[in-house]
Amino acid sequence: MTQTMFTVEGSRPLRQMAAFSLRQAGCEMIEGGWAGWTEQEQGTADDRVLAEQNMPDMDGLCLIKVLRTMKNYQNVPIVVLTTESGDAVQALGKVVGANGWMAGPLARCA
Repeated sequence: MTQTMFTVEGSRPLRQMAAFSLRQAGCEMIEGGWAGWTEQEQGTADDRVLAEQNMPDMDGLCLIKVLRTMKNYQNVPIVVLTTESGDAVQALGKVVGANGWMAGPLARCA
């Protein structure tokens, strides 16, 4: 069974790069920026979410807070993609419901 992953990344090139890699791993990708997550409110939950922390309109932690209020997203694994790796920010991520943290150059190479 194919897993779907909703990627929310403000930078289109980085979103496409992450989507390409994840498709190679067998995931069906639903890509979106700010507008992408609002479309999800009406639909069913994806199997996983990859949310970029530093987006122009809403950061990843705020997005996670919103998703966690939706019945369909209460138990969906959500990973934050960012260059920020400090303990305080990661602790806040856990508080709002992030399941993991992916830090590294992929998060902001453009």
